[in-house]
Amino acid sequence: MHELIKKLFVKRLGNPLLDQLGDAAVLKAGPGLAFTTDSFVVNPIFFPGGDIGKLSVCGTVNDLCVSGSRPRYLSCAVIVEEGFSYGDLEKIVSSVKLTCKKAGVDIITGDFKVVEKGAADKIFITTSGIGELCQGDPLSIGRVRPGDKVIINGTIGEHGAAVLLAREELKFRAKIYSDCAPLQDLVSSILGRGVKFMRDPTRGGLATTLNEIAADSGYNIGIEESMVPVKESVRVLCEALGMDPLYMANEGKVVVIAAPEHADRVLSIMRKCPLGKKSAIIGEVKKEQKRIVYLRTKVGGKRMLDMLSGEQFPRIC
Repeated sequence: MHELIKKLFVKRLGNPLLDQLGDAAVLKAGPGLAFTTDSFVVNPIFFPGGDIGKLSVCGTVNDLCVSGSRPRYLSCAVIVEEGFSYGDLEKIVSSVKLTCKKAGVDIITGDFKVVEKGAADKIFITTSGIGELCQGDPLSIGRVRPGDKVIINGTIGEHGAAVLLAREELKFRAKIYSDCAPLQDLVSSILGRGVKFMRDPTRGGLATTLNEIAADSGYNIGIEESMVPVKESVRVLCEALGMDPLYMANEGKVVVIAAPEHADRVLSIMRKCPLGKKSAIIGEVKKEQKRIVYLRTKVGGKRMLDMLSGEQFPRIC
């Protein structure tokens, strides 16, 4: 997917804003705006901890947040196939409304289309969002330097695990819920406090996001396996299915790159937020410029974490 985006879309449509391939494009108009768009095709459309409506709002809100902006307005375009349940549509719209309220955003425009039976799989949603850039030092991958700390705001892999269990109807003793949540309060609390860059580890999980940061910053990143928070239920599920939590999707997590002298303070602030109680410093940016990511295992070895090739689990968001 990364190669397709760069060799087709960026090559044909490239411009200074698009070429950055950020979670949102930072605009210079007025006081400074961020703009982003995303489509959601998750299957199943209802899963423990969320649904496609909640996911569509959280995904766009969080992309704006990690770009250093306060989300303000969204658009919402919905495509359903002929015969889609009106009751399910009501549930999804209600979920959108509730999530918008929690995130402090309004949907100010939208579109609704019905296509022939079989021309779409139940329902697809596209949301776009505009946010106002917060004051202070702008977030930029160009500010990342060796010694900077890597922080994550909690346990990883729950969204991917929850959707996997719901889709395959697997019987698993422990209940796993998606971490799907809007992050505006947590992110706004740490902006301007030594944070240099942020990104949300959605498709491809933590390992893929760290590879993106390493590639764009030009530096290696090393993380400690013992410091990466993973719920035991997610760990057991992944071991049983031969999957890796480091590559499982998240929808309520943020990877924060902070200056070393500010990292402890940032961590303390994050832990005071409801969505950051299990935040942890999991590694740091290294001085080597090989653009690789490695994991120091619990037994003291080193394991390279490559960019995910293909989809570990498709239609996750």
